[in-house]
Amino acid sequence: MKQCTYLSFLVLFLQTPMKKTKQLIGEAGATFVNAFTVTPLCCPSRSSILSGRYPHNHQVRNNSLTGNCSSPLWQKGPEAEAFPVFLSKKKYQTFFSGKYLNQYGQKAAGDVDHVPPGWDQWNALVGNSQYYNYTLSVNGKAEKHSDTYEKDYLTDLILNWSLTFLDERSPQHPFFMMLAPPAPHSPWTAAPQYQQEFNNVQAPRDGSFDKPGKDKHWLLRQPTNPMPNSSIVYLDNAFRRRWQTLLSVDNMVEKLVKKLDSIKELDNTYLIYSSDNGYHTGQFSLPIDKRQLYEFDIRIPLLVRGPGIKPNQTLKAPVLNIDLAPTILDISGVNLSTVKMDGESFLYQMAPSLRNGTARPFFLVEYTGEGSPVSDPSCPKLGSGVSECFPDCVCEDAYNNTYACVRSLDGSHNLQYCEFADSESFVEMYNLTTDPHQLQNIVKTVDPSVLQLMNQRLIKLQSCILYGLQTPAERWNIKKRLNLDVYMKN
Repeated sequence: MKQCTYLSFLVLFLQTPMKKTKQLIGEAGATFVNAFTVTPLCCPSRSSILSGRYPHNHQVRNNSLTGNCSSPLWQKGPEAEAFPVFLSKKKYQTFFSGKYLNQYGQKAAGDVDHVPPGWDQWNALVGNSQYYNYTLSVNGKAEKHSDTYEKDYLTDLILNWSLTFLDERSPQHPFFMMLAPPAPHSPWTAAPQYQQEFNNVQAPRDGSFDKPGKDKHWLLRQPTNPMPNSSIVYLDNAFRRRWQTLLSVDNMVEKLVKKLDSIKELDNTYLIYSSDNGYHTGQFSLPIDKRQLYEFDIRIPLLVRGPGIKPNQTLKAPVLNIDLAPTILDISGVNLSTVKMDGESFLYQMAPSLRNGTARPFFLVEYTGEGSPVSDPSCPKLGSGVSECFPDCVCEDAYNNTYACVRSLDGSHNLQYCEFADSESFVEMYNLTTDPHQLQNIVKTVDPSVLQLMNQRLIKLQSCILYGLQTPAERWNIKKRLNLDVYMKN
């Protein structure tokens, strides 16, 4: 029986604080160096992980209820067809612990009574990330926690519950665990024993750090450049504190691996380490956040070890977070032609002895911007329509920070083409082979035929509604035609 444990963290893989994880999962298996989220924000990305669908197909647009985050529409539709439902049908014992979706547990989202289908053991955080003073839904019942480290520190509790689950599960059936600790999300509260670590560390100053957002969408042109010292102090502090919170996560991975080994299940279990989005600290003079189309926000870590996966592999083919669900189902033995997902299994990449397959040549990244209908009182000069304006009134998002990108990554092309839904119909394009930090928007200088090709790819990806077709065979034929048309034009 194949077991599976999925570890979900909001973090680009940082080798310094995550040394044990790198050794115990990455070096023991495969490291994917080109893994991406299809949308760089918590709730839409997590919804893509669960459903295996692009945001335009699961309809979760942002972190709010009105944006369908854990909304009744989500619950009646994509959540009812998420991968845990299929695992349950295969008699898997399923366990969830940690942050689920940002609006989960709110009264308008079904309160704590709502336990998503497919989960046998449910320990979900109500609302967004917290380390202390939070409420959990424990199998549909509210459980309040205070601020005592030994009893309440959420990252450690997630570990403890997972170890108990492993002790109490039935050995007659396979299991799946999804662990989603808050680290390193704000408020960046490290465990007491780690609060003095990395005190001399600062955010990396390379690449696009504190570079002006020249020839980019207006949101990237509004930060002060160079950044004021107050912004740099703020982002350096955030960077250090994020690293500190990750030490508890690294400890979690080590103890979980040891537990699996002690119960003789390690060699029979797939361990998957990944994230919902990337993060920036000072790139293009944006202090801290995600939500942007650039590599620092859309790249995610992905490490996998398990049966059939040779150690110390570095894999370069692109993999998306929508591929996690079909890969997990593929491992569990589900016939993927029966599921309504946009993603594809990448089991063939890391274990070619088990599966055959080919990598996608391009993919979609999309995001719907969020703004406030009223002006921020702390930044009255900014007006309405913007959001996340801190520190120093630098805004990280806006209503018209709404974009769709096609990312081409194969042996001969490493391109990104993005269109904004704004009054300017703004377009950005980058050649990441010659410009890996995306400093130069080449939309005005690139060959028009290349622009046309990328635009056609983007239109096809945005209009692709695979799961709405009548039969699995029709869905498969559409996917083949999508690739064939592009190759013919190329």
